[in-house]
Amino acid sequence: MSAGETGTIWKQPRAVWAVAFASVVAFMGIGLVDPILPAIAEALEASPAESELLFTSYLVITGAMMLFTSFLSSRLGAKRTLLIGLAFIFVFSLLCAVSGSVDAVIGFRAGWGLGNALFISTALATIVGSAAGGSSSAIMLYEASMGLGLAIGPLVGGLLGSATWRAPFFGVTVLMAIAFIAVITLLDKPAQKPHPVRITASIRALGRPALGLLAVAAVFYNMAFFVLLAYSPFPLGFGALGIGFTFFGWGLGLAITSVWGAPLLLRFVKRSTAILIVMPLIAVDLLVAGLLVNNKAVLVVCIIIGGLLFGFMNTILTETVMDSTDLPRPIASGAYSGVRFLGGAAAPPVAALLADHWGHTAPYVFGTIAALIAAIVVFSGRRLLATADGHGEVEPEEAALAIAEGDAA
Repeated sequence: MSAGETGTIWKQPRAVWAVAFASVVAFMGIGLVDPILPAIAEALEASPAESELLFTSYLVITGAMMLFTSFLSSRLGAKRTLLIGLAFIFVFSLLCAVSGSVDAVIGFRAGWGLGNALFISTALATIVGSAAGGSSSAIMLYEASMGLGLAIGPLVGGLLGSATWRAPFFGVTVLMAIAFIAVITLLDKPAQKPHPVRITASIRALGRPALGLLAVAAVFYNMAFFVLLAYSPFPLGFGALGIGFTFFGWGLGLAITSVWGAPLLLRFVKRSTAILIVMPLIAVDLLVAGLLVNNKAVLVVCIIIGGLLFGFMNTILTETVMDSTDLPRPIASGAYSGVRFLGGAAAPPVAALLADHWGHTAPYVFGTIAALIAAIVVFSGRRLLATADGHGEVEPEEAALAIAEGDAA
């Protein structure tokens, strides 16, 4: 990416900034519960494994519904789909805040995940279609929004959660209302109605060899991602504020490498090569965290380094997915994101169960193995990624057209 294109990322239409802001808030919901997991477990008399289901219920519904969001958005339109998603998050975050049992919070987090699914994949397609500077700049902006949301979420969770575990949920409710107003005010309806997409479009898209390969790799990659994010609050042993600041550093690192680190690395190596460099480093980071898990200082450092490495991977994987096929971007995004989140859903309860039987080291070993499997999958099918490796920048007009069109092959 040229210096001019890097500069363009910050010069965007107001609609793009409205969706980017809403994306920050939406992604806050993933890390928000991190600092308050121990507090929820104590207040609602839940085991660590039950507490981890707050991630699982959210991610299962998010992943499953993402496979169908292109179908819904092609009929409702991007703006309406975004607003419905934000409204769902608003309602279910409020219900989480007033819940009286861990089972209720788990259930309402599932409803929250439904709203997130409608919002996230539609937001990516909307930003790619509306942003200045081409698809790579748009993806970096989206990943930066994701990184900031994942950074701010734990910080807000820690600051508000130090008073009561309910406060972070109320905080998201307020921010979602602001995001809803921003989108309804600043995002214009497209001039053309989108062409209807088949309900099976994203599922069928996984039959494309390159996209299917990346989806399988993403399953294992997200297992590693959520081992670090969802399980680490327990061995850290900090209060809500300490956990919040730790994962603020993690998310800040993720945002920095998403925007600046990944493009710099891709100046020197191809996308598939970059994946094969960074994924083993994630495995090493998780292994060190597991072996030295009782040293809190080392664990904090490993968490922050993990954020830096995950930032590289998030941007590189997303760009590779978008350019690996000729599919419309909402379909490719929905297929990849759906499978990716389903992989992440399995990690938190598995990590908690492994820890129950073999101690705090076991979840990180599980994450290490998952990251190595992801690298092996990419290496074994590297020739399928030749198109993405050699793909040039997509013109904004072409990207916008891809958003509007939706006839799955």
